[in-house]
Amino acid sequence: MRNRYLDLLRFLAIVRVVVYHVTGWATLTLVFPAMSVMFALAGSLMAASLTRSGPAAVGRRLRRLLPSLWVLAVVFVPAMLLSGMPLSPRVLLWLFPIADPPANNWGALALSIIWYLRDYLWFVLASPVAFWLFRRAPLPTLLAPYLLLVAIEVGIYPAPPVLREFGLYFGAWMLGFAHHAGMLRRLAGRVLYPVALVLAVSGGAWIVAHPGPRGYDLNDNHLGNALWSAAFILIVLGRGPAGVAWLGRSRLADRAVTVVNRRALTIYLWHMPFVVALTPLVDVVGWSHQDPVGLAIRVVLVFALVGLVTLAIGWVEDVAARRRPELIPGGPAEATEPADQPDAERCGRPDEQPAGVTLGRAVVPPQRTRAVVPPHGVEAVVPSYGAEAVPPQRSEAARSDVSAG
Repeated sequence: MRNRYLDLLRFLAIVRVVVYHVTGWATLTLVFPAMSVMFALAGSLMAASLTRSGPAAVGRRLRRLLPSLWVLAVVFVPAMLLSGMPLSPRVLLWLFPIADPPANNWGALALSIIWYLRDYLWFVLASPVAFWLFRRAPLPTLLAPYLLLVAIEVGIYPAPPVLREFGLYFGAWMLGFAHHAGMLRRLAGRVLYPVALVLAVSGGAWIVAHPGPRGYDLNDNHLGNALWSAAFILIVLGRGPAGVAWLGRSRLADRAVTVVNRRALTIYLWHMPFVVALTPLVDVVGWSHQDPVGLAIRVVLVFALVGLVTLAIGWVEDVAARRRPELIPGGPAEATEPADQPDAERCGRPDEQPAGVTLGRAVVPPQRTRAVVPPHGVEAVVPSYGAEAVPPQRSEAARSDVSAG
């Protein structure tokens, strides 16, 4: 059965991303560093897939990731071409975004969330080698992205943007590897809590000493983001509960978590265009983003519109995952379907893996030779490189920071 605690974390991360983009509240990035959590969960799922299928897992992950992007591109690429975006071979990046695909002025903001898929694609392609290294030297492999980011941020190594991205978010992805192997759960409290405290204090101090244009927003501070998020991940994955039984007692809450998990990529890709489109409209009628009532109305409208789009095209995620297409996931029929989650999500606890080889502190589950149906979840649960899109009501200076992402 699914690990509903991981589903709940993904649900909270996606909701937090949408609310942040509507409100622009920088505090939300500190309270819940959603993007790092999403990359950690994705890394855990990727490790489970590599354990079962080896390098073939890369193709399966891409098959689940790209179709929803293609649906978005079918709508927005022609619209951008008709509104002045030059036609060039770079348009093909909308099919396989190994780099930032082109966009015009309005598209650069409405589609700035594509950076997540770009990074996700990089990390999936790098995972077979990273997992091989992790199984042989867990601790050095975990530390490598953070040491790289430190070297970049203090000026020792002027790295290109792609390496900065690996320093910023690949560490969270690697912590997902550690979660899958059970390392985080097995860490004694006398080790885990002091390490998390040191990371949080170091990250917080760096953020305070280097505030960005939006104040203490994690998206403006790469090193502070990485350290603060690592501390958060250590706690929520290393000391998270084995399950969330209360969730099953509320049919509405349980169904909501299921729907958001099954439609995570659709929600993520489509919410920002609605945020951008609604901003001038609600300003006209006087619903200011500084007014709590106006903000609440904006949030409700964005979720309502995203819900309609999800009803219309969310089934693409079912097709990509080779599931039976559903209008609203989580219906009674699912109870009769065989579970097809990765091992890390089927077990009752996040770290209960089949017995395997002990390598340092990492326990690596043995390879399986039987074919397993690909997993349910989509890991995407939110532009310059490595930052969430700046909400459109922010200053023009902040908007210019995201036009590349």
